[in-house]
Amino acid sequence: MRIKASNSNTPSWRSTYTQVNLPKELLPLEKLSRNLWWVWNNEAMDLFAALDSRLWSQSAHNPVILLKKLSYERIEEILKDADLLSKVKSVVKNFESYMSKKYDTAKPSVAYFSMEYGFTSVLKIYSGGLGVLAGDYLKEASDSYVDLAGVGFLYRYGYFTQSISPDGQQVANYESQNFNELPIEPVLNEDGNQMILAVPFHDRDIYANIWKVNVGRISLYLLDTDMELNSEWDRPITHQLYGGDWENRLKQEYLLGIGGILLLNKLGIKKEIYHCNEGHAALINVQRLLDLIEGEGLTFNQALEVVRASGLYTVHTPVPAGHDYFDEGLLGKYMGNYPARLGISWQDFVDMGREHPGSNEKFSMSVFALNTCLEANGVSYLHGIVSRKMFQPVWPGYFHEELHVGHVTNGVHLPTWTAKEMKELYEKTFDKSFYDDQSNHDIWSKIHSVPDEQIWKLRMAMKKRLINYVREQMKEGWIKNQKAPSAIMSVVDRINPDALLVGFGRRFATYKRAHLLFSDLDRLAKLVNNEKYPVQFLYTGKAHPADGAGQGLIRQIVEISRRPEFLGKIIFLENYDMRLAKRLISGVDIWLNTPTRPLEASGTSGEKAVMNGVLNFSVLDGWWYEGYRKDAGWALTDKRTYTNQAYQDQLDAMEIYSTFENDILPLYYARNSKGYSPEWIQYVKNSIANIAPEYTTKRMIDDYIKNFYSLEAKRSKLVTANNYAKAKELAAWKEDTAAKWDKFTVDRFTFNGQNIADGSQLANAHIVEGEKIEIELVIDKKDIAGGLGVDCVIVEYDAELQVNKFISSTEFEQVKTEGSKVYFELKTVAKIPGLCNFAYRVFPKHPDMAHRMDFAYVRWI
Repeated sequence: MRIKASNSNTPSWRSTYTQVNLPKELLPLEKLSRNLWWVWNNEAMDLFAALDSRLWSQSAHNPVILLKKLSYERIEEILKDADLLSKVKSVVKNFESYMSKKYDTAKPSVAYFSMEYGFTSVLKIYSGGLGVLAGDYLKEASDSYVDLAGVGFLYRYGYFTQSISPDGQQVANYESQNFNELPIEPVLNEDGNQMILAVPFHDRDIYANIWKVNVGRISLYLLDTDMELNSEWDRPITHQLYGGDWENRLKQEYLLGIGGILLLNKLGIKKEIYHCNEGHAALINVQRLLDLIEGEGLTFNQALEVVRASGLYTVHTPVPAGHDYFDEGLLGKYMGNYPARLGISWQDFVDMGREHPGSNEKFSMSVFALNTCLEANGVSYLHGIVSRKMFQPVWPGYFHEELHVGHVTNGVHLPTWTAKEMKELYEKTFDKSFYDDQSNHDIWSKIHSVPDEQIWKLRMAMKKRLINYVREQMKEGWIKNQKAPSAIMSVVDRINPDALLVGFGRRFATYKRAHLLFSDLDRLAKLVNNEKYPVQFLYTGKAHPADGAGQGLIRQIVEISRRPEFLGKIIFLENYDMRLAKRLISGVDIWLNTPTRPLEASGTSGEKAVMNGVLNFSVLDGWWYEGYRKDAGWALTDKRTYTNQAYQDQLDAMEIYSTFENDILPLYYARNSKGYSPEWIQYVKNSIANIAPEYTTKRMIDDYIKNFYSLEAKRSKLVTANNYAKAKELAAWKEDTAAKWDKFTVDRFTFNGQNIADGSQLANAHIVEGEKIEIELVIDKKDIAGGLGVDCVIVEYDAELQVNKFISSTEFEQVKTEGSKVYFELKTVAKIPGLCNFAYRVFPKHPDMAHRMDFAYVRWI
């Protein structure tokens, strides 16, 4: 019998996981790895890299995975490396010193709610700018000693990972996150088990595991529904950021709002300010109202005074279509039992989310936030104006110029987004203490003392590092997609490190106008193939999986980039995330941004570029409308020339080509004998000195504290003191005034002595500029308990737009009262030439009203 060459049965594999047992010398790194302080501290990241550089790279810079996979042999080597152990002690000491500092009790405490947070590409609970902004804000709250607690979701799949197919199509890959390998920790009950929150929905409870992200001194609590206690319909609620249908979106926003407040209650966390980062979190105010009504015995209107006093809504969206609207039927399914508990009707409740109460409009989370938060703000000066126009229908008695909606221009977290080399330059030139005084222009002006050549060399080193990163990423991506080696090398070999490098990284929504550069391909080809002034463009960005137009734009750019005349000159980089963003905004020479006016709410990528000595070329929109400085960057005007958008795009594209050809490229290549352009470096210095101090999250959080948090905290104390006495007083006054609003009468109304009670005598009044005007008015307010105010509103009629344009309003002076009669007068001088219209507006008045929109009753007389 022949003996077989091999013989084996099927192995019975058993799983085991060997937990790394860190020695006491390295044990403090376990705590450090689960606090995102390391994200914005280079010394900590350098330390993790030094522990095992290969493993650090393989883990995608995740210290939790790094420490879990350190080999026994490598640990032994580390323990014998005195220098490395000394670095461990130094970093841990700095971390512990940072954490030992207490919150500044002079600053109001804040509960902050957001659908997404971007801290690091390791933790995929963000999609783009909104999340990165929220992440930066929490980091700054930690650095600024603000007592803030955040609430959000831990997504199983997060936002998608992008790859580009051979034919240029975006492919969205949803990759599951292993929560045990993330820099987070479970929140534990007293019994040592993970805390589970039960959130009552309309017909069942939905359960959420509770996790915590340590962001320096700040705690961010995350809800996760992917657990066995939930049904197969409810587990996916926190699977994807902005995923699923409208019903799943409503379930998410219900969970964030109702569940978010229930979570803070369960944790025993009470804050002075409740900040909704976008309308997604608006339902926090439903649960806050319930807590006061069912727990404190307040009426709905009394509770609303309390909730509004401490509520802030920040809008990031410049167009109505960007807000969340829900059908009344769907809303009723989930919120139908709440009005009875609140003590109001369903109609009252749903009208709180409508611009026009009583209509058939869908329920708007943004309008509900406006009606339940005392204050609201946009995220740049221009966006504040846009937001007031957008929200004007909520307060029909007032013009948008009169609204209380303010603005705080977004900023960026300087320690996170500034490259290590630039931070070292700043610390050496300014002194390390400048991080505590980032808005001080005098400090930043010291950049002018740094030798030009030093800055040029630094910028070239950062560019070289970016190019090397791009080459490696392209090779990895193309190999993964099994593309031909010749195709890879044809692009990689053509990347010129000496060429002007322009970056464009955005969400690929059509209003971002990524296509603008490609409007005239012949002219673009001449631009990128100019041997005297070589220039290259790096494009990157994701389109929402449901945005066909945005995905088509990506495909178009990828196809153009593969044409022979653009090969290696225009490059599209896959999977725009925080890691790639940090490389781009520090490594390119120019950051390009071309949004449709005025649809850029703020934008922060250009601000990040400024911190790294990168110059901006953008439309004067969003933050750049405020940030642009002559000889510190380039701008396309904020004014529209054409109402036809296609014509405007053509004009803007020609302006972009012309600016590169005639201004940017000649300046960049005006090289001296040392091989650099002194004029270019002067632009860089001007940008750093004059723009950077204004666009950090340090300035941003200071603005929120000064303009919103402190004012609302003071008002919150006013309305809650003495068992909510002031809230009860204000609610009673508003109820009385609302019930009797139509009762007051005008007894006398004279204009320079003429009776105008019926308005007819002045229908065609002729007034000379400079003429004195005296108006007297007597109102019998009958049994209205509170006060009244009157103002004269002047408008100019725009025949083309068929609207009245607000010019001014002047309040009458109350001169006396006799019983129920109130006497007013207005003495002024005619100052506005030309034809204008005027009318008189009566409004309720109370010394403790925050602003007119606090109780926006209006009656024109």
